[in-house]
Order: sequence, then C-alpha cells, then structure tokens
Amino acid sequence: MKEPTPHLLECDHAGSQPGMHRMAYWSHGVPHHAHVVVCVHGLARQGRDFDVLAQRLIGADGQRCRVVAVDVVGRGLSDWLPEPSLYQVPQYAADLLMLLMALKGQGAQTVDWVGTSMGGLIGIAVAAQTVLTPQIAMFAPRKLVLNDIGPVVQWSALQRIKDYIGADLRFASEQEAMDAMWKVSTSFGPHTPEQWRALCMPMIRPDGDRFKLHYDPAIAVPVRATTPEAAAQAEALLWQLYDQIKAETLLIRGKDSDLISEVTAKQMQERGPKAKLLEFAGVGHAPMLVQKDQVDAVEAFLFP
Repeated sequence: MKEPTPHLLECDHAGSQPGMHRMAYWSHGVPHHAHVVVCVHGLARQGRDFDVLAQRLIGADGQRCRVVAVDVVGRGLSDWLPEPSLYQVPQYAADLLMLLMALKGQGAQTVDWVGTSMGGLIGIAVAAQTVLTPQIAMFAPRKLVLNDIGPVVQWSALQRIKDYIGADLRFASEQEAMDAMWKVSTSFGPHTPEQWRALCMPMIRPDGDRFKLHYDPAIAVPVRATTPEAAAQAEALLWQLYDQIKAETLLIRGKDSDLISEVTAKQMQERGPKAKLLEFAGVGHAPMLVQKDQVDAVEAFLFP
C-alpha cells in the first residue's frame, strides 16, 4: 500500500484566546482530483484509521477519486488547543469547513463525507450548515456516511467512554499499548493481529524510554463535563441539524452498538435525509471500515 501524504492546514481558534492552530490531513490518490472523499475519525482516533478504505475508494490505479483523512485537532499530527473547552463539535466543524474551502481551491468539485462516531457528528453539523448558510452551499457534501452515530448518543455509552478517555498513560512497549487499546476497543469487532497492529501503530508515540497515545488528554474535559441536561439539549439541536441535511445518507450501525440505539436508527430512516440503514452483526461501537464487507458497503454507496 502506498503511504498517504501528510499536509497541514492553518485554522482559527474559536475560543476566547485568539490565534491559529494547524490541522493535519492525509491525502490518498491523485492530488487536485475533482472528486474528494473526506474521512473523519472518532473521538480518540486519528486519520490513519481510513487507510484500508482509502485504498479501495481511490481504485486500483489511484485515479477514481482523492481521499482526504483528517487528524481532528488535538489528535495525530494536528496541534493541541490552548483551551480544553474548544475540543467540541463547533471548533471541529469550523476547521473542516476551512478544509473544504481549501479542497475547493485545489480543484474539488464533488465532496463526499465518511464520518465515524464523532466524525459523523461533525459531518451532520457541516452538512446542515451548508444548507442553512447560502454563502457556503458550494461546500455541501453530495453523499454522507454516518458510521455508528446519530443525534442521540446513549447515556450509558457516554459513561463508558468517560471511564477511559483522557487517561494520560505510559506503556513499556508498543505491544503493551496495543493490548491496552484492545481492552477498551473489543466492540470494534474481530480483527486479525495484522489489522489491529495497523490500526494501533499510528496511535502510539515514543516518550523517552516508554510510549504514550497520540492525543491531547484534554480532549476528555468537555466529555467528562457533559450532564444529562446538556446531552438532552445537544440531542435536540442535532435533530434540528439532521432534519436540514439534503445529502444522500447511509447510516452504518454495529448490530451490538451501545451508542446508537435501534430506535434512533429507525427515526433516522424516517426523517431528515431518510438515511439508508446497514447493520453489521458481531460488531458494536464502531465498525472500523477495515473488514471487506464494511469496505464493500461504503464503496457501493459512494460509487454504485
């Protein structure tokens, strides 16, 4: 597999401290292609999660499209933010709109979006904003893949995430780090040792004679501060945004997901863009879009 090319994009802070930060993204396929698929990862992940999917989408000759996989700020190669309160969807969506603007400047004419978990929430915000704000309508995604996410995040799943997110751990070896990640990631479903290693290695950073995870532990601060009342307000807003989406939408759900319920999935099929639902057995939160059947499904939706 050909390694993707890393790039950095300057973005504005949205908080009380004025300034700039750099958001990294990984480019697969032909630069300046007219068709770009933007891939955005989950809360504690990073853009290399999409390497396998990207290689399929760009085609055997690398000419079918360009795939751009983001390291959301605070993760991967992206900068860390000065205020933990900025690690929320409004900042992330603002950064991704800056990326869409840059991609248009590089020749993109058609944009699709694949968002896993948090990346799907960002996709909902961006897709709705491009409908509600005529000045940025040109950045609207044509097709939207929401991977195991919807406007309602189950409170029990949020509590589970709070238990592990942001722990500033150190590991004696890469294998110890990979084993620790597996303990909180078994819901991803079965993976071969080779697949798991490929998903883990971009997550690990050397730290002296030990190893640590790639992300700023402060990304956990807004998550841990979430109350049931705040979650309910966020759900109401996300439903309003979801109902505005015009993009053809595919909802992927792990059959055993604890984050998006069957009830929410059914509602998403009945309102807004009326998402097509596809579920995968033996997987919880979230399908990693590495297994062949999952990759096949995304490819068939984007390139029927």
